[in-house]
Amino acid sequence: MALGDRIRARREELALTRPQLADRLGVAPSTVSNYETGVSFPKEEVMLRLFDCLETDPNTLFQDSFRAGDQVLTRRERQLLSQYRDLSPLGRESVLAVLEALRAYQTETEAARPAQESRVIPLYRTPAAAGYASPVFGEDLDYLTVGDGVPQAAEFAVRIQGDSMAPWIADGDLVYVNHDPLQAGDVGIFCVDGDIFCKQYYKDPAGTVYLFSLNRARADADVVLTAGSGRTLVCFGRVILHAPPLPGRE
Repeated sequence: MALGDRIRARREELALTRPQLADRLGVAPSTVSNYETGVSFPKEEVMLRLFDCLETDPNTLFQDSFRAGDQVLTRRERQLLSQYRDLSPLGRESVLAVLEALRAYQTETEAARPAQESRVIPLYRTPAAAGYASPVFGEDLDYLTVGDGVPQAAEFAVRIQGDSMAPWIADGDLVYVNHDPLQAGDVGIFCVDGDIFCKQYYKDPAGTVYLFSLNRARADADVVLTAGSGRTLVCFGRVILHAPPLPGRE
């Protein structure tokens, strides 16, 4: 049933003539006729009076008559409308004045708000790979503009070389890194004796550090540093990644 048909049906249920409804709405009888035949649509202020006069609510009056993209009022919106209808005419005018002031303030605020600045993080040129000889992490960097898809916690990025971390990290992928403390099972960026690696970290009670490849077909690329070996190990940060369990600990 169309909106006009619902208006007419509800008017007849209340035993109201068109002139009577028009008088209550403050419009001409011909205007009510146009509403009911679909020639015209009530303006917002008339629609609010129409709900009162027909003793109904928007969800009932508009049922089955919404166009694509229109929405039914929520419960809270219906409560607010009911409270609005309970106000005196002066109270309603006050509410409308406040709403107009709020809308104008919101429009001015949005217009004055500066465009959000892009977030920029360092992107190190030195690739991290299994056994890849490269200079120590330092000044060899560019700056990368990142969007909403990049974790907010990311402090810098590194490009990965090789397949030792596949399929979680593929050859050529960018990984995002922060300086959170490293826990067992985390993936990190490490410098071992001057070589840069992206590996999964574990340290046993005896002090031996294991740097595992996530791709266990490339276990040959694991790095093991025993306590007292004299080898140098520096962790540059934790890769922001939900890593699989440590090898042998599934």
